[in-house]
Amino acid sequence: MAKDILSNDNIHLHVKLDSKEDAIRYTGKILVDGGYVEESYVEKMLEREEVTSTYMGNNLAIPHGTEEAKKNVLETGIAVVTVPEGVDFGGGNIVKVLIGIAGKGDEHLEILSKIAIICSEEANIEKIVNAQTKEEIISLLDEVN
Repeated sequence: MAKDILSNDNIHLHVKLDSKEDAIRYTGKILVDGGYVEESYVEKMLEREEVTSTYMGNNLAIPHGTEEAKKNVLETGIAVVTVPEGVDFGGGNIVKVLIGIAGKGDEHLEILSKIAIICSEEANIEKIVNAQTKEEIISLLDEVN
């Protein structure tokens, strides 16, 4: 049986993070701990960030590995981290929601598009940031599973 792409264990609410690197490492570690990626994937997430920022606007960042990191993905999964106080992703871009993605093959493209549709509405980002339970996040991102 395949794992859920998003489970309660992959959601961390009200986290305080001090830097963009901390935020990416924290999000990546959830994917590692969940058995979705090898530990080396986290370095590829940081590499991706060097090439192009994963900040998407609307207080959202979607850190993910480089194309080359696909070999480090064991299962498709996502991690959601809320940072109500925000973390600076540079250039005044404040991130309050991190959605880390690891996709086998091209599965990450489908996940990205679903997340982009959900998160293009500012009201949905606010609901995620203000969520008090993991279930609230799962119901908002239900289409991804």
